[in-house]
Amino acid sequence: MPGARKPVAATGTQAVTISFAGFNRAWAAWIGDRLQRRGLSVVYQRWDPPVETSLEESLEDLLLAPGPVLVILSDWYFQLGPRSHDEWNRALRQVVAAQPDRFAAVTVTTSALPGATTVFAAADLTTVGESEAERRVLVRLGLPTDPLPDLGEARSGPRYPADTPDVWGGVPRRNTRFTGRETLLNNAYQALQEAGGGAGVVTLHGMSGVGKTQLAAEYVYRFSAEYDVVWWVSADKRVTCRQKLAELAPALGLSTGVEYGERLRAARDALRRGDPYRRWLLVLDGADEPDQIWDLVPTGPGHVLITARNPEWAEHNSGLVEVPVYEREESVAFIRRRAPRLTHAEADQLAEALEDLPLLLDQTAGWLNDSDMSVDQYIELLEDGIDQDVVRVSADFPLAFQTGWSILLNKLRETVPESVDLLRLCTFFAPGAIPVRLVRDLPVDTLPEKLRGLVDDPVRWARAINKLRQYAVVRAAGVGEREVHDSVHDAGLAGVTGDTLYMHRMVHQIVHQDMPEQDHQDFIEVVRRALVAADPGRATDTRLWPRYAEITPHLKWADVLKSTDPAVHGLVLNCLRYMYLSGEYRAGINLGRRALEAWRRLLGETHPRIWDVSYHYANLMRAVGDYAGTEAIERAAVEHLRTERGPKDLEHLRASGGLAADLRGLGRYEESLEICSWMLICYRELLGEQDSRTLNAQNNLAVSLRLLGRYEESLDLNRRTLEARKQTLRLRHSWTLVSEINYATDLRLLGRYNEAESLQSQSVRVHRMVLGRDNPQTLLAEHNLALCLYRSGERGKAAVLFTQVLENCERVLGEHDPLTMMFAAGQSCFAREHGDIDQSMDISDKVVHGYLAMLGEGHPFVAGARANHALILRNVGEREQAHAQIEDSLADMTRAVGERHPWTLGCAINASALRNLVGDPEGAAALTGDTITRATETLGRTHPLTLSARIAHAADLRALRERQRAEKAEGEALDDLAATLGAQHVHTVAARSRNRPYWDFEPPIV
Repeated sequence: MPGARKPVAATGTQAVTISFAGFNRAWAAWIGDRLQRRGLSVVYQRWDPPVETSLEESLEDLLLAPGPVLVILSDWYFQLGPRSHDEWNRALRQVVAAQPDRFAAVTVTTSALPGATTVFAAADLTTVGESEAERRVLVRLGLPTDPLPDLGEARSGPRYPADTPDVWGGVPRRNTRFTGRETLLNNAYQALQEAGGGAGVVTLHGMSGVGKTQLAAEYVYRFSAEYDVVWWVSADKRVTCRQKLAELAPALGLSTGVEYGERLRAARDALRRGDPYRRWLLVLDGADEPDQIWDLVPTGPGHVLITARNPEWAEHNSGLVEVPVYEREESVAFIRRRAPRLTHAEADQLAEALEDLPLLLDQTAGWLNDSDMSVDQYIELLEDGIDQDVVRVSADFPLAFQTGWSILLNKLRETVPESVDLLRLCTFFAPGAIPVRLVRDLPVDTLPEKLRGLVDDPVRWARAINKLRQYAVVRAAGVGEREVHDSVHDAGLAGVTGDTLYMHRMVHQIVHQDMPEQDHQDFIEVVRRALVAADPGRATDTRLWPRYAEITPHLKWADVLKSTDPAVHGLVLNCLRYMYLSGEYRAGINLGRRALEAWRRLLGETHPRIWDVSYHYANLMRAVGDYAGTEAIERAAVEHLRTERGPKDLEHLRASGGLAADLRGLGRYEESLEICSWMLICYRELLGEQDSRTLNAQNNLAVSLRLLGRYEESLDLNRRTLEARKQTLRLRHSWTLVSEINYATDLRLLGRYNEAESLQSQSVRVHRMVLGRDNPQTLLAEHNLALCLYRSGERGKAAVLFTQVLENCERVLGEHDPLTMMFAAGQSCFAREHGDIDQSMDISDKVVHGYLAMLGEGHPFVAGARANHALILRNVGEREQAHAQIEDSLADMTRAVGERHPWTLGCAINASALRNLVGDPEGAAALTGDTITRATETLGRTHPLTLSARIAHAADLRALRERQRAEKAEGEALDDLAATLGAQHVHTVAARSRNRPYWDFEPPIV
């Protein structure tokens, strides 16, 4: 009997060869690890014998290795080739039965195997736990089963294959027909294993339809035993990618709130730290736009696998593995597995005709196996064409695609016609993950007749989806997607996924391009209504951002901009608001521009919706610094609405607020103040003190006051706004958090550094939790905290934060964004005094040219940036050039904002220092004397800027040898500094050491 056979290890050998199908690599790795722990040498031999070699010869080749051969039996082991069971039975009886002491086996499947496999006397591992499985392997090999010493965490090895990773989400179901690609899988594995510090990143790239997603999925299953976390993310859209990454946080067991940003931050931090898991794998599927999402790729001890058509991922520190079409042998093996009725020669014919493209092979072989059509007939159709009146395919695709798809879709129409209706409906969502549940959530009586029966009948719904899946037209969503399962027992279709489907972009494009006009009209309206129904209606609520992230990618495909339905218009406007608040500026600008153009054609130049979309579009453009462009848009809206509706119309007031913001961006602060003051009066009169629009107007008036240097007035207004928003909105509402930034900024500008740092530090923590680290508002909060820390003397903490904020902003928004340039100015000033002067010079030069390109000559930001640059020139010894530049900056700043503005006073302090250096102490003393007078009138005698002017003036008096006046001025200034900032504050200590003070221009938010 087989069970009484002599153990194969009785010969005393210390080497074992493990023969396995690539599909079962995880089992081979686990068994090999268990044997190596016991001192055995293990050789891995992947079983994939050439078709032209007989099974007998291939099995005999295994015996060339020393020691026993342990075969891992599964249906995959016997499918390779493929070979018939009769062929296998003959080979097993001839080779294995003749060498019983050399062969052993374990079985990891419950499927029927060739009858002669009993000759292996295989140990069954299918229904046992890890320890029992190990014992059975050892017994079958005749090895001792004594437990090994407990090594604790000293050695980690592959996970037991029957156990899934602790965290597993979004991964597509394993493709049991996966064929070949062994070299590609091994190349990807080696590239990830050999990656240096930080996360290893590899991109599988190639044309559509070559099977990049299937290859990534097979990688996951084949190597999952080496990971504790596997998380699959659809990455074709940035918003979807962010959403899916945020969903990882609760899966990791992280303690977070419900806010989207908090979860995103927590998940990325956990991956970076490798806590609670170091062995993680993140798959970014369909990431064809690296510039859009590369900043979301985490660092840390794990691995990132990307699928994309775009090889430009190499520019973002990713290794590349190109995925070509199948090798012919792979095509033939795949077709014969998909369509067993076909011979090897027929499979070769079909592969040649379909150009070895995996997607088309999968779809064609699937239905051809169920058809009476011969391969010759099918190829004749491909060559001659068919009548496409029923289902037509776009001529944009190669002939094989056009005709092959026409054949397939006509086959679907004949067998399950409702599946074609469902397929066409799906193409009005974006390719990739398609939330068909949104359609099923609509009232049935609102659907077209042909969909009503499909949606209302679980049996028909399940049958349609099953047929599409059978022919590989769609696939079910992964475990990480929300799924609804319809148990249709009477139809034998239990557990069919009916919630989220996945459609390849190539399939989507082919089906979408040509369909009957009536179907187009019916289906597009259904999807539009579904998206409207899914709109949460509150884009300002960060807790709802994941829902907006899900629906915004589908707006384009539902062609919402051509709809005249007011509800669809509202959906578009809410999505624009979400994109603005979440920092998705570029995508929002694109949608806003297209919406404005489309609605002008559709609704007319003066339709109310034009002013709505203009408002949101201008907000997005203003966020990237296009102030001149937004002023033109807002001014046109203001003038029209004032004429048509009157000055106190709410729409006119909203447009006026946008115009005031544009004027602030353009440096026209007095004009902005005038509009903001009038608006606040109107809002209070119309809506009362506590309405959110009144508070927004009050907030914007405070911004205008701050830009004019009226810090005390701004502080008072921001304090009142913050208190009111805390009462009327959530404490974690983004507008409440904005008020905290504004109030802390005013405290800092007034020299109340400790108060400012305390408030801003707490606010930064909340920002990171609620909005996420990459949200522009969070970055602004962190930058203000860095300035607070710097002014408080905590330079070490400030240095880290300055660098971090600038790097993150460049990554998220790009080098030329207004926030990036604001943060770069701060980093440059800090590096000038406490870091690398060359780095400071380089950054400062970019800031000057960036502001000049964005804002033009005469803008105060340009003058301020040049004033900062003059200090760098001074530090590198270019005194004359520095002096000329600071004098020009002082003159430009005076013209831009007036001689009493704090920015002008700061320029004067710096200019006086340069006058001294070039031998003009009289001019320096005169300038600091005038500056003290103006600063005292504007800011007060003990404001830090006034105190800097007083210390500088004392130095100028010493340079003129007026020692008595100098000592008196210096003593009084030092006393006031100690009283205001503290005796040990860095500014006080520096002044006491007679280090001349300087002023940094810190570009503010407008």
